[in-house]
Amino acid sequence: MYEAYWGLSEPPFDNSPNQKFFYLSPEHEEALVRLMYAVRQRKGCAMLTGEYGCGKTTLSRALIQRLEAERYEIGLLTNPSWNAVDFLREVLYQLGVETPERSKTELLHLLHDCFFRNFQAGRDTVIIVDEAQLIDDDAVFEELRLLMNFQTDDRFLVTQLLVGSPELATKVRRLKHLEQRIAIRYHLNTLDDAHTANYIAHRLKMAGQTKKIFTDEAIKLVFDFTRGTPREINNICDIALLVGFSRQAKDIDEKIIAEVIKDKVGAI
Repeated sequence: MYEAYWGLSEPPFDNSPNQKFFYLSPEHEEALVRLMYAVRQRKGCAMLTGEYGCGKTTLSRALIQRLEAERYEIGLLTNPSWNAVDFLREVLYQLGVETPERSKTELLHLLHDCFFRNFQAGRDTVIIVDEAQLIDDDAVFEELRLLMNFQTDDRFLVTQLLVGSPELATKVRRLKHLEQRIAIRYHLNTLDDAHTANYIAHRLKMAGQTKKIFTDEAIKLVFDFTRGTPREINNICDIALLVGFSRQAKDIDEKIIAEVIKDKVGAI
């Protein structure tokens, strides 16, 4: 609704993991480097944690985009509320193998065959489990651990990346056999005040507007309320642009932001 008014080609603060708007803060870059290292060096298992809304899903999609399709076979699991058998079937499905098989032993055989075919073809298998903190069945974590037993004499046949909120680290900490096998881990924090300002400017620029729309005071208020959480920044800035458009405002000042925050707090 407001794009033309603000000189934008598209909404800049949508919460979908659109890579066009991915903002590479120093922490996001460090996380990406570690995940890339885990995959390229076949480290077996890596874990990325972070607060809700800090950009973990977007970062995992950035990783996928940087992995060459001809070299990597990637299975992305995004709704991990399974039992052990359903987990194994979902991994197979995401790797392009559909099967009615329900026997865990047979499913593991199928997975090993899939991993080994990729290995023989010169491709690496990568399994990414997003929102992994939602796994409630410890048997699923045990299957994740056991998949790391699929290896040749000198390398893992599959690399697993576990992505989730801080609750994931708490769950994994209880499972010593799994925790000990996580080779790379990183915790992603929210943005500081300077990077919150850069984040807002970056998203506006990617949507076609290089002119400053948000005043410095407005940006400070956004940071104070959101504490630098990208998802919350998006929510506040999106509504602020709508309110500014409805009022034919010249820019988004702290009064508009304060009103949006007041409405948001009142709705909770």
